[in-house]
Amino acid sequence: CVHRRLNIRVNIELLSISNPVHKKDLAVRLTDDTDPFFLYNLVISEEDFQSLKSQQGLLVDFSAFPQKFIDLLQQCIQEQSKDIPRFLLQLVSSASVLDHTPVLLNVVETNPFKHLTHLSLKFLPGSDADVKKFLASCLKCLKEDKVMLEEKLRKTEEDLSRQLSYTQQSLSEKSRELDKLKNEWTSYTTALTNKHTQELTNEKERALQAQAQCQQQHDQQKKELENLHQKSIQQLQNRLSELEVINKDLTERRYKGDSTVRELKAKLSGVEDECQRAKQEVLSLRRENTTLDAECHEKEKLVNQLQTRVAVLEQEIKDKDQLVIRTKEVLDATQEQKVILEESTEKKQSHIEKLETTIKSLSAELLKANEIIKKLQGDLKTLMSKLKLKNSVTIQQEKLLAEKEEKLHKEQRELQEMGQSLQMKDQEVCKLQEQLETTVQKLEESKQLLKTNENVITWLNKQLNEVQMAKRLETPASAPAGVRAALSPHGVPDRPPFPCSGIGQPLSPLYPFQNFTEPAHSKAVSSQGPGPKVQLNTQLAKMTRCSDVQTVTAPGHLANKENSDNLRLDSKYLKKKDDSIPLRGLSQNTLNSEYLKPYLPTKAQPLPKGAVTPASAYFPG
Repeated sequence: CVHRRLNIRVNIELLSISNPVHKKDLAVRLTDDTDPFFLYNLVISEEDFQSLKSQQGLLVDFSAFPQKFIDLLQQCIQEQSKDIPRFLLQLVSSASVLDHTPVLLNVVETNPFKHLTHLSLKFLPGSDADVKKFLASCLKCLKEDKVMLEEKLRKTEEDLSRQLSYTQQSLSEKSRELDKLKNEWTSYTTALTNKHTQELTNEKERALQAQAQCQQQHDQQKKELENLHQKSIQQLQNRLSELEVINKDLTERRYKGDSTVRELKAKLSGVEDECQRAKQEVLSLRRENTTLDAECHEKEKLVNQLQTRVAVLEQEIKDKDQLVIRTKEVLDATQEQKVILEESTEKKQSHIEKLETTIKSLSAELLKANEIIKKLQGDLKTLMSKLKLKNSVTIQQEKLLAEKEEKLHKEQRELQEMGQSLQMKDQEVCKLQEQLETTVQKLEESKQLLKTNENVITWLNKQLNEVQMAKRLETPASAPAGVRAALSPHGVPDRPPFPCSGIGQPLSPLYPFQNFTEPAHSKAVSSQGPGPKVQLNTQLAKMTRCSDVQTVTAPGHLANKENSDNLRLDSKYLKKKDDSIPLRGLSQNTLNSEYLKPYLPTKAQPLPKGAVTPASAYFPG
């Protein structure tokens, strides 16, 4: 396998044939400008393109294929100068040398993983007749180019000959004029020498006086410039010390801000721990609020960031405008000084040139004057060099000042960002404190509910204890149909024995509220009882069995308590006793159920005397 690199020319033509059927063919030709016998042809008809499209999975039609092929070739041309080109044009032959054998032209895209072949076209070598036609066309083109070049050469020769004749004529005229000018110049110089011999003595005295004046002015200007330079240096040093002090203050404020942020973070973590304990009961209600708060918080962050960015950009624009104005003022001042110096130097140089022209034709005295003028020029050069040094020093100092100002602006921006972040943290702490207050309120409400439930339970325990004490004092009586029933002094039926088993069942917590057949002697007692009637709450009875309302009589002391002026329970009945029997089986759900809600007011309200109240009316809300 032999690898070579060639520069080939690709000609693409779209041929339309109308005889006998109108059709279009795509003709592609490969040639080499260095090798005239290098010729490969490919003709693709619409039928051939369909088979090529199905074989290589092309996605374009025959009409768009030439332009896509040209685009691939242009990409190969763009990538050919790179060391590792992305697109390659490969000409693959089965023989070791390109020797009249069919070749494949592949457009390959390279990547680190694989070489992808986008298009593969098979070219046939040109026959002798094709090569002859191609060489004839090349020869024809070369002859046409030769004729064109010969015409251009003939035109250029004619133009050059015309220009040469014209320049010769102008040269002869100029030589004549030069001779005339030489004669005039000799006469003029003789007259001038006579004049300048007289004026030279006067000019020497004037030059000496001017030199003394220039020296004095130069010394004064030098002293003034040195004083101004020292003053500017002192001012800049003072400004630099002030900026350093301000920088230190800003860094200290920044560190203090960081410490306060850390302390706030520590406090915030403690508050978050406390909130998480309280959040366990309220998670389901807060999920929607947290999502909305997060969205609002993100939007506020975006707004704050955009506002800070706008403020920073405006500040930068103002600073840059100020810098531009300062630099313009400095430039104007330096340019004015430069113009003044240039005018003075131009005047002196013109004056010196006049003196030099007059002094050349003179003797040793004129040479001395020339030496004096040269000394003055050297002094001027030294002055110019000193001025350049001063200008460079001032420019460097201005650069240092600009850098210091940029650092100050950056630190101010960082301080603004820290202040904004601290404000955000304060807002978050306020929100968390509000959430804590709400959770504390809910906890207090739940504690109050627990207290009321405990009061209800103690009251029910007391009632059960009284019922059991009444059972012990009561004498047994016979009931109809072989069933024994007993009434307590408070009118609550005792548990009935079951004759089938002979074993008494345990007392249910809701047993006093169940409906039983009322015996005859209980009716008699109820009718003959001295106290007022009390109706027990029927809602608790509905939870166990659906039955009618049972009316019982209460002893006289209970009636007196209920009909007394203070209708609330005494505080001694709300305390938990050690010898009381706990109420098991009456859960929190039954006490807080919908059946008890009408009879559980939030506040114990007093009723009028003699009113019949349910037992649950005395329960705290």
